[in-house]
Amino acid sequence: MPNLEVVHENNDYIVVNKMAGLISEKSPYEDCTVEDQVFNHLLKSKRKPFVGVIHRLDRVTSGVLVFAKKKSVLTEFNDLLFSRKAQKTYLAIVKNNPPKKKENLINFLVKNHREKRADIIQSKSKDSLDCSLSYQVIGKNDFGYLLEIKPKTGRFHQIRAQLSNIGLPIIGDVKYSSDQEYFPLSICLHAWKFTYQVPGSKEFKTFEAPLPKNNFWNSFRHGLSYESTNLSKENRLY
Repeated sequence: MPNLEVVHENNDYIVVNKMAGLISEKSPYEDCTVEDQVFNHLLKSKRKPFVGVIHRLDRVTSGVLVFAKKKSVLTEFNDLLFSRKAQKTYLAIVKNNPPKKKENLINFLVKNHREKRADIIQSKSKDSLDCSLSYQVIGKNDFGYLLEIKPKTGRFHQIRAQLSNIGLPIIGDVKYSSDQEYFPLSICLHAWKFTYQVPGSKEFKTFEAPLPKNNFWNSFRHGLSYESTNLSKENRLY
């Protein structure tokens, strides 16, 4: 089983840096999942640990994942996500030059069950869901352009589908029209930050996951910080 990279741990939850290639949640069809890793880690200090899956990442995506260690904490985080008092921030590398340096994308998305992908359609239908995100270009290297992305909805594959829809497939994402090779079971999409509002207060807390260690990402390391910080009450989630 691959080593688990722990970003932060306390009595209520554990924050980890998921490696691409693993699925988030326990499955009878997988020998190793991130949930399995967390459970084995917690077994070292507790006989029957509770592992609550707060949110998930696609198999091909790396980055920050939070797991609850108590049922009450799982409920608390579920409420935070539902009420939009938690925000995920992603980083992606795209080969093509974005049409705008900063943009909000609003689309209609339909889940394509046969091909296990999301399709963007031009107008609302009975099967469609609204999806929206904002992105801004924050860097460039020999491989492409680094985007910081903040989804405002949590739809299936929405970042991958919405970026591909404007001609910006994420590097390595063959399912969404990328023609650039990357690593197996991986794409250049990284869940960089998880920010949440501390219940009962106006304070915010953020955890960051270090970037993948490969040439696509290495040149961006020096311009990004990785220290978990308490944010001021003026911090905005959206």
